Amino acid sequence: MAGRQRTGTPTLEDVAALAGVGRGTVSRVVNNAAGVKDSTRRAVERAIAELGYVPNHAARSLAGRRADAVALVVTEAEWRLFGEPFFAETVRAVSDALADSGMHLLLTLVRGAAERRRFVEYARGGRVDGVLLVSAHGGEPLPDMLAELGIATVLLGRRSADEPVSYVDVDNVGGARTAVRYLLGSGRSAIATITGPLDMYVAQCRLRGYREALGRGTERDAAPAPGAPDDSWVAEGDFTEESGRRAMRELLARHPGLDAVLVASDTMAAGAVHALRAAGRRVPDDVAVIGFDDFPLAQHIHPRLTTVRQPVDEIGRALVRLLLEELEDSAVAWRHVVLRTELVRRDSA
Repeated sequence: MAGRQRTGTPTLEDVAALAGVGRGTVSRVVNNAAGVKDSTRRAVERAIAELGYVPNHAARSLAGRRADAVALVVTEAEWRLFGEPFFAETVRAVSDALADSGMHLLLTLVRGAAERRRFVEYARGGRVDGVLLVSAHGGEPLPDMLAELGIATVLLGRRSADEPVSYVDVDNVGGARTAVRYLLGSGRSAIATITGPLDMYVAQCRLRGYREALGRGTERDAAPAPGAPDDSWVAEGDFTEESGRRAMRELLARHPGLDAVLVASDTMAAGAVHALRAAGRRVPDDVAVIGFDDFPLAQHIHPRLTTVRQPVDEIGRALVRLLLEELEDSAVAWRHVVLRTELVRRDSA
């Protein structure tokens, strides 16, 4: 291969052929993305050095009408949600994952039909190469509108069990189920839950895990198992601290003897702990509390919060990897990635 003759500027395809890998693998190495074996990465780097290949983002942008920009789109109606750790942690993780790719990150809020139409026209005009979409509620049409235009799109989470668009999600059912089983194993028997907004699949899945652990089965089951709690043990929140406080007060009014609560986010769990304290209940002595996320907030709540950890950095890397692969090869099929969760035991349960 040392005597190989070639003319012209080496391309990504030339590097792939010399290294014996696919074009997408070369792209991941060039963009320093995760998911490439060390031996494969070394082979690609040797091919790059031998061929003298230099990634030229500006030339690629002109030749392929690329904008070298990715839009991170949040489909929420309320600006106040940007004060929630979930959004800040997501932006940080995605920004870190894109840092070496040469791509700009544009943050966009889509709050309704008019902003949705404007964003679609903006994307149609070639101003972004791809879209990462966060916090899509059930029935949100934006992913389908972008797919119809052929714009690479990856969701954080999914709108339903049958989501057709590429997504990165976590095992929300398993995480909630593990948390409730831990509470049962520690002697708790009157366990309530505070959900997220139930028009979101993530909230439905965490509720399903709660029900399965308590013998209720799936949401399609017609009746609970003997001894399983009815729906009066469920209160709906909207992932904000105030909704956690309100939902906890509702649950205490319905069931003064409850001794544990699974809360579908750390932010709502902070509100629940405040409500319990205001009602004279000790955490965890009287009521154990488990959250969901394991953002830095969890260690600043008193007592420190037992919670279900989402691997936010891994989520960011997976979102970016899927999007970059789709940008490099538009024929790549939609892919679905589900990451594991982990119960982190601290002081609140």
